[in-house]
Amino acid sequence: MIITSKILHNVSLTAHPQGCARHTLDQIDWVRSLSQHLPSASLLPKRVLVLGGSTGYGLSSRIVTAFAGHAATLNVSFEREPSENKTATPGWYNTLAFEQEAAKEGLVAASVFGDAFSQEIKARVASRIKDLMGQVDLVVYSLASPMRTDPFTGEVYRSVLKPIGQPYTALSVDTSTGIVHSVTVEPAERKQIDDTVKVMGGEDWRLWISYLLEQGLLARGAMTVSYTYIGPQVTYPVYREGTIGKAKEDLEHSAAVLDGYLAAIGGKAYVSVNKALVTRASAVIPVVPLYMAILYRVMKDLGLHEQCTEQMYRLFTGKLYTGQPVPVDSENRIRLDDWEMRADVQREVMERWNSLEEGALLTCGDLEGFRCEYDHIHGFGFDSIDYLADVDPRMV
Repeated sequence: MIITSKILHNVSLTAHPQGCARHTLDQIDWVRSLSQHLPSASLLPKRVLVLGGSTGYGLSSRIVTAFAGHAATLNVSFEREPSENKTATPGWYNTLAFEQEAAKEGLVAASVFGDAFSQEIKARVASRIKDLMGQVDLVVYSLASPMRTDPFTGEVYRSVLKPIGQPYTALSVDTSTGIVHSVTVEPAERKQIDDTVKVMGGEDWRLWISYLLEQGLLARGAMTVSYTYIGPQVTYPVYREGTIGKAKEDLEHSAAVLDGYLAAIGGKAYVSVNKALVTRASAVIPVVPLYMAILYRVMKDLGLHEQCTEQMYRLFTGKLYTGQPVPVDSENRIRLDDWEMRADVQREVMERWNSLEEGALLTCGDLEGFRCEYDHIHGFGFDSIDYLADVDPRMV
C-alpha cells in the first residue's frame, strides 16, 4: 500500500515503517558517534527496564543505555500491530528497528507488548527479566496513556487536559496552517482531576517498583527515574496548574516514597524535569505547540536546542551516571530543562509571545521545525524514503 501522512486534530493516524526505522537508526548512529570514547561508559547501567520504551523519552533512554553503555534492555509498551492494509503504531516499528540493530551488536533486547498497568504484564515482565537479565540496575518509567484500568478493581480511568477552577483562554496555533488563534478550555470537574492523577500520577510507578522489589528483581544500588515537565508560566493554567500538573505533582512526590522503598537495597528514585519537545502527547496540548514553536526558534538561534535522544544522553552521561552525587534542585528533581528555563531564553520567548496577534500567521517561531519533528516521529519527511513506493506495512 502507499502510506501517506494522515493527521486529524493534531493526531497522526498513520506511521511509515521505513521512516520510523530511519528515525530510530539516526538516533542510534548519533549516540554511537558520541560514545565511542566516552570515559563514563562503564558507569552506565547494564540491565535496563524501560516502561514505555517505544517512543519519545522512553525510546531515547533505551537507545542511550544500549548503544552508549552496551546495556541489555527490556521494553514494555502498548502497540497496535500492523495488518495488510493498516499501519502499526510508530512504537511498533521503532521497537523492531531498535531490536534488529541491537542484535547486530550482540546486545540483549526484548519487548513485552501489552497493558503495562496490568498485573498480567507485570508478571510477564518479571519472567522475562529472570530469563534474560536476572535482575535490573535501572527502571525507566516513561508511560504516557490517556486511560488506565485499575489492576485491582477493574475500574477504568481517563485523563483530561484541562485547567482547574476556571476556563482558560490563551493563544495557540493551528499547526497545519500556521495561523495564531485563541482557544478556550473549560475547567475540569473534581472527578476528572482525580482520574487524571490516577492515570498519569505516580501510583503505577510505585506499584511497579514494589512488585519488582518483592520479586527480588532489582539489583543492589538500582535506580529508577521518571520524567516530568514544568514549563513557563504562560502554560501553567493548562499544564502545571491544570489536571496534568496535579498528576505530575503526584509523580514527583512518588520519588520520595520510592526512595524509602529502595533504601533497603541502596537504591534511589529520581524525577527528571525535561525540556519541552514534540511528542505524540505534547502535540495535542492546547497552547503548548505555539510555545514550543517559539522556543525552538530561540533555542536554535542560541545553539541550545536538543531533541529527545540528546536530552537523554545528557541525563545519563552528565547527571545520573558520573560517579558523583546526582545534582538536584531544592525539591530533589534533576533539572534537565535548565537550558530551556534560562533567563535569556525565556525573556526572548516572552517578547515574541507578546508580539503575537490573533488571526495572523506565526512568523516569529519555528513552526516548520515543530512540523518536521512531528513528521519524523511518525516516519514521514525523510528525503531518503520514497513515499510513493508500495510498502507492506507488516514489514520494515
